[in-house]
Amino acid sequence: MGLQSLRLKTALAISAFLFLFVAVVFLLPHLDPLTPGYPSIYVNRDQAILYDDILTGHGCDILNTERPAADELTKPFHTFTALLESLDTMQSHFYLIWQGQWPSAIDWTAAVMGTQVSATLAAMTYTWHYRTKTSSRRDFARESQEHENRINRYFTQITSFYFGENSFSLRTQAYDDMLWVVLGWLESVKFINLHSDLHYAPASHLGKSAKTSRHNLTGWYAQQFIPQFTHRARLFYDLAAKGWDTSLCGGGMVWNPYLAPYKNAITNQLFVSASISMYLYFPGDDNPSPFSFKNPVRPSTGLPPAKPHDQRYLENAVEAYQWLKTSGMTNRKGLYVDGFHIRGWNRVGNGSTGTGKCDIRNEQVYTYNQGVILSGLRGLWQATGSKTYLDDGHQLIRNVIAATGWNARGTGWPWQWYGLGRNGVIEEACDSWGTCSQNGHTFKGIFFHHLTVFCSQLPSTGSSENDFKTYAADDRLAAWHRKSCRDYGPWLRHNAHAAYMTRDDKGEYGTWWGVPARKTASDDSTRIDENALELPPYEGTDYRNDGVPLDSIWRLSNDQSWHLPNNIDGEDMKKFTREHSDDIESSDVKILDANDRGRGRTVESQSGGLAVLRALYNIVDLER
Repeated sequence: MGLQSLRLKTALAISAFLFLFVAVVFLLPHLDPLTPGYPSIYVNRDQAILYDDILTGHGCDILNTERPAADELTKPFHTFTALLESLDTMQSHFYLIWQGQWPSAIDWTAAVMGTQVSATLAAMTYTWHYRTKTSSRRDFARESQEHENRINRYFTQITSFYFGENSFSLRTQAYDDMLWVVLGWLESVKFINLHSDLHYAPASHLGKSAKTSRHNLTGWYAQQFIPQFTHRARLFYDLAAKGWDTSLCGGGMVWNPYLAPYKNAITNQLFVSASISMYLYFPGDDNPSPFSFKNPVRPSTGLPPAKPHDQRYLENAVEAYQWLKTSGMTNRKGLYVDGFHIRGWNRVGNGSTGTGKCDIRNEQVYTYNQGVILSGLRGLWQATGSKTYLDDGHQLIRNVIAATGWNARGTGWPWQWYGLGRNGVIEEACDSWGTCSQNGHTFKGIFFHHLTVFCSQLPSTGSSENDFKTYAADDRLAAWHRKSCRDYGPWLRHNAHAAYMTRDDKGEYGTWWGVPARKTASDDSTRIDENALELPPYEGTDYRNDGVPLDSIWRLSNDQSWHLPNNIDGEDMKKFTREHSDDIESSDVKILDANDRGRGRTVESQSGGLAVLRALYNIVDLER
């Protein structure tokens, strides 16, 4: 009996093993993902693609994929690998989760960093959905969980930033600083909705109680943060909207309430983009805080509820863009200059508003002044159906490309300056000088983020609910927009290469694109011939990098800081800073490459590399 019992137990063990093997190999891949017990969080297994297939097409693990060289950014998987690596470098080198901050960032650039992370997460989750494959691979559940874990890792950092953001200080800063906050949290809301819609059970799959429950445990957990994110967006939008002023120049946003009135491109572009984003994406807000708000109707209840998709946001966006477009704020190259002062204004001193007109123009050109309006124009088309907004956006992009010397390649010398770059590579005027502040380090990333938003696929369906309406593109319009954006592909890839080659041995990007990182002091392959380098001319006042000038044009008359002995005016200050900056090849301070000068490599310059790679990937490679 003992031998028979042993044989029986052995046979049962073998049978159990075979049954389990068959179940794992043949049954598990065919289980419905919505069936209880299925170890995947995705609604539809066929809506996903494995990351290793995205990256290599032949089963190479992303974590073990060798970093592509700059001249290898020619395939989607190379771009995607570089994109994820850039995000990881930005977050692991510059972000501290216990602080909920990028400690080296300043308040407004931190808001932009949050925007860049959320937008990159959207690219990651859309990739998983977009490149669909029908697969019965046994390791699908594991790999889908790895994808979700990667998403949750970075999204957790966004939630910690919500608490780490210096929101109290930002409420007292310039109006443009406030509007970066609005765009940042709306970008996070957009990502939450995208990830939930693509990878979690829609409401139609849920029971009635789950659909109506305020605490829906079936959907993605991040949905619980939407009310907090949108509440902050609403608070900062309402604060910033106070900057709209019709007493001077017939309209337009004032940049900074603590300085003499200056109506600049960035604040007005931000107001357009934030207004239309509030119209399209704001889901409403019933949070009454801050409780100290004086409500004449209900004094004890705080803020009144804000309805979703309020028409006032659309009206503000339309009015603000019309003012900007007719303000005369573009130069002969079709680029936005920085802004306008009002001649003779001295209301604080003698009560005079001067001419009351925008008649002193600051000719300084920045890359971000060409970018932020692009997302606003894309939203205005969606909300109105007017193709004019798309036409304006594409024309501005073409103007930018021309101003980098892209169309003149081969006709001049490589280091010739064309107004916004050289040799087809976009550039801030401060890059070659090595004098960029944290502001200047952030600008190119902002441009490419908003370019990516503008070039997103036009929707094939619209919506109409009460007063809220959006428009759809017919096949002809959608094809025209897609082709126009894809035509920018060679220029995008050229700039992605130029940014990627600046990475040092830690994977951190420099701000002067097109100048390769110099690895050793004896490496002369990247040395710049200073005699061949055309430095940008002095045009306007570069207050974003050199500081706000100490003069009556910029400062209020009761501001004593500019009534100092031996005062240096704005233009002299600018020249002094540049003349005393580090030489491009300064051996006495042992600078290895041009991107080690000044502030060196920063979280802001890292975000620029991240943004241009995402633009290349979303606009060109995802459409392949």
